[in-house]
Amino acid sequence: MKRSYVDTIRVTGSKARTKRLCAGVLMMPCWIGRNGGTHAKREGDGMSPVGRFRILRGWWRQDRRLPPRTGLAMRPTRKNNGWCDAPAHRCYNRLVPLPFPASFEEMWRADHQYDVVLEIDWNVKPRISGRGSAIFLHLMATNPGGTAGCVAVAPARIDRLMARIGRRTYIEIG
Repeated sequence: MKRSYVDTIRVTGSKARTKRLCAGVLMMPCWIGRNGGTHAKREGDGMSPVGRFRILRGWWRQDRRLPPRTGLAMRPTRKNNGWCDAPAHRCYNRLVPLPFPASFEEMWRADHQYDVVLEIDWNVKPRISGRGSAIFLHLMATNPGGTAGCVAVAPARIDRLMARIGRRTYIEIG
């Protein structure tokens, strides 16, 4: 039996950080950047980019869970995975091996937020220095209060959401 995936995941709501994520008939609360959303995303502004973006690929912590059932390309996260967030570096907004000589974010996190993490197509092609990096859909922190610019959902809801995501699924952040 062929699975059907949603075309678009919508993140909407009138509150600055707390939003509603809709994937077809599935609805759940989610969090965006601690400072809300913007059309003029900048590195370190604590805001989520507003617009419609592809979901490119994902990772999961193999030591903590089984791979999510999804139509999206997924890889296990490795201890030496990092994400370059140094605007002046040539690897800006890319997966990099650790150790790394410039500023980076660790993908192998102790706090469970990246036990499942999806790359959102923000500032990927072309990459523009300072326009923001590491914009992901990931798991919510224990004490939610907004993200650094990502979209976060409750860990208990991620598998239901992942089952609706395919290679052609977009996320629309409003």
